[in-house]
Parts: sequence; structure tokens; C-alpha cells
Amino acid sequence: MILVTGSTGQLGSAVVRQLLNLSAEHEFAIFARDAEKAAQYTVQGIPARIGDFDVPSSLPAAFAGIHKLLLISSRAMNRAEQQKQVVDAAVNAGVQHIIYTSLAVQDIHASHVRDLMQSHFDTEAHILASGVDYTFLRNTMYADAMPEIIGPTWRKYGINLPGGNGKVPYALRREMGEATANLLMQSGHEGKTYDITGSASYSYQDIAQALSQLSGQPVPYHDAAPEAFKQQLQAVGLPEFLRYLTVGTVLDIKDHQYEVHSDALRLLLGRDPAGLQAMLQEVFALNR
Repeated sequence: MILVTGSTGQLGSAVVRQLLNLSAEHEFAIFARDAEKAAQYTVQGIPARIGDFDVPSSLPAAFAGIHKLLLISSRAMNRAEQQKQVVDAAVNAGVQHIIYTSLAVQDIHASHVRDLMQSHFDTEAHILASGVDYTFLRNTMYADAMPEIIGPTWRKYGINLPGGNGKVPYALRREMGEATANLLMQSGHEGKTYDITGSASYSYQDIAQALSQLSGQPVPYHDAAPEAFKQQLQAVGLPEFLRYLTVGTVLDIKDHQYEVHSDALRLLLGRDPAGLQAMLQEVFALNR
């Protein structure tokens, strides 16, 4: 039996959709903190295990009888400690294989968001130390996050970000979820680390050019000064944590931190992942 955490989130729900496409409804259960949110699955006959990562006593029963655990990284500020508890509970419950969604980055120690993202590698280290079988899926940036980072005024003002000429091998969240589900239903991935990335990398200049073609209007890219970008985010009322995350992520792009390349996503999908224009059409809801 496979257990999928984060099943009510965006990546987790994409995993579940593909598991259903693979007719695996009798081979997995979902983990959820909220029984009401889990109802979208239980009405389809998918078993739900209710628990809370922050309540260790709720985990043993949730993990009982589980062979594979897909641990989709949480968004909690205490992620490292939280996921350490999850790993310990899973191993104690007899889980034999943990698949963890981590981060594809060149050097976490040089990252502008190391304070947050180091937790991915702390979790990897704890899984390794536990002795359980593992598979690490180091995910690139979601193409789905581009509209949020670029902002809603790109048609009027263009793209104004301090990203330099750094590039990212973006991938769609739904395709990453599909690939993850395919992996869950296969054998032979134990002890492997995969960088889950798109087939090509793109800069903000590349994105601006593609948006120009798709929208039928010029979309310039301005390599903004980091301090001006910070002030812009503060002026629109973005909370301090989101300012830290957004600015740090874009500066990591500028530093070429996300230029990690792999064909793992293509192999797990069994086809080429979406290219830049297809991704932009989808995430920006462009019909041209």
C-alpha cells in the first residue's frame, strides 16, 4: 500500500489524478490533516489516513500497513523538525520506502533562501540515516509560480525582476505530479536521487520574448536592481516572509542556482515535458 501525503495540495492532487488514471485506486491511500478536505477522495472510495505532522501521536496509526510513503515536502516554517518526526514515525511503523520531494539547486550553502531550503537536505540526511529505502525527487521551480513572481502588470510594464541572465529548467506542476505517480507504481527506484527538471532552461528574457509572441504585444524584460525590487514588493503590501522568499528566489536565479539539468522527468513521463510556450499558455491562461 502506498500513502500519499499533501494530497489536498496542488502537487499531491496531481499525483492522485495520475494514480487514478493508472487504475491504482486499490493500491494507495491519502494522508490528510482535515477529514472534510479528505472527503473529495473518500467519496471516490480512496481510503484516507487522518493525522497531523505536528502531532506525532497521530502518525503511527496513519502509517500502519504502509509500504511506500510519498512525503511531499510541507510548507511549514518548522519543516525540518516536522519531517524528522514523520520519517521516524514511518520507519517505526514499518514503512519500507520513503519517496521525498526535495529541491534541485546547485549549491544550497550559497542560496539566498538557505534558511528555508536547507530543511530539504536536512530531511534527506535524516532519511538516509534511518536506513530505510529512499528515492529523492529534487524538483525544479514550478512553471505555475511564474505568474505570481512576474506579477499581474507584465502586459503594461513588462517583466521587472533582478534575475540577470540566469535560467531555470521550469516544469509544470501537473507533469511533475504525473511523473511522481508513475514512479510510485514502478520498482527499481530505491536508492536513487533524481533531478526533476524541464528539458531546457529559460531566462526572464526568454520568457519576455515568448510572452510577446503569445500576447501579440511587446513585453520587455528589465533587470531590476534588487533593492528597488524589494521596495516594490513592500509597496504592494507583500508580507515580510513572502518578500524574503520572492527576492531570494529571484536572486538565486540570477546566480544560476537553478541551472540543473536532467532527463528524469522525460523518462518518467514517457514523453517530452511541455516547452516554454505551452507552459506559458497554460499558467498565464493565454489563448493566442
